[in-house]
Amino acid sequence: MRAAVIERYGEPPVLRDVPEPTVDGANLVEVIAAPLNPVDLSIASGKFYAGSPPTPYVPGGEGIGRLLQNGKPGPRVYFRAALPNGALAERAVVSQSQTVPIPDSVPDGVAAALGTPGIAAYLALTRRAQLKAGETVLILAASGVLGSCAVQVARLLGAGRIVAGARDEQQLARARELGADAIVDLKQTDGLSDRIREASGGQLNVVIDPVWGVPGVAALEAMSPFGRSVQLGQAAGPEAVVKSGILRGRYLSILGFTNFLVPWEEQAAAYRTLVDWATSGKLKVEFEVLPLEAAPDAWKRQASSPHRKLALSPQARG
Repeated sequence: MRAAVIERYGEPPVLRDVPEPTVDGANLVEVIAAPLNPVDLSIASGKFYAGSPPTPYVPGGEGIGRLLQNGKPGPRVYFRAALPNGALAERAVVSQSQTVPIPDSVPDGVAAALGTPGIAAYLALTRRAQLKAGETVLILAASGVLGSCAVQVARLLGAGRIVAGARDEQQLARARELGADAIVDLKQTDGLSDRIREASGGQLNVVIDPVWGVPGVAALEAMSPFGRSVQLGQAAGPEAVVKSGILRGRYLSILGFTNFLVPWEEQAAAYRTLVDWATSGKLKVEFEVLPLEAAPDAWKRQASSPHRKLALSPQARG
């Protein structure tokens, strides 16, 4: 079968033929669309904090596909893939029966985009930050798929005021269309904490932070006394200098988050909620479905933050 294969850490995948996976007791799925996520690139770097499979391996931690039943494709599902037999292939191995049925009304690209970033946005706001109705939320990296989902989810959860922060002017305008009450340009770091305070109306309860670095610290400085900042990534840098007084002078909480530590049942419930919102038109995502042969180029585009979900389909043709 055709698959995109990581042959050396730190390099894009190459397309080649590989043996079809045969794993006793595991579910096999015919892949329809496999989204690319920043975590896929991190794992393929060989430096991922949770470890990486030995090379060569097929990347892709999730996908949309049809479970093979007696060799024939069955219902369409969202699935988590079991590396080293990842989703960037014609067929993949489902990890521990982790699947969620998808209604026919939801396009493949939408279903793919709602996976890892959508689930992270939803659970970061609910499970980790415990957002309360009426609270003010700042979404950093609102130009990305996770950030744009978080803006909409915060609105659907009853946030009182939503502030979107990003470096891209067009995407900031898009964040307003999706429900942000105010925006903050993160390109200019001078006076950033003051600009965040102003955009927040003097009250900032929750920060969703996939960036860390200077913007993450500026957000902490602008937070209200009992604020909660959920840390999900390091797009602005792996290190941040946080002065002690920022934390001990108030009752701030910095909360780490990763989907990996959330029980599958909770992730599946979150995904179903997101799908329901998308079906009813309450949640929108931008996506682009590409043929599997485009994997090397799509990999490079993902590294540069494409502002939309890139999904690779073995069934599409360039």
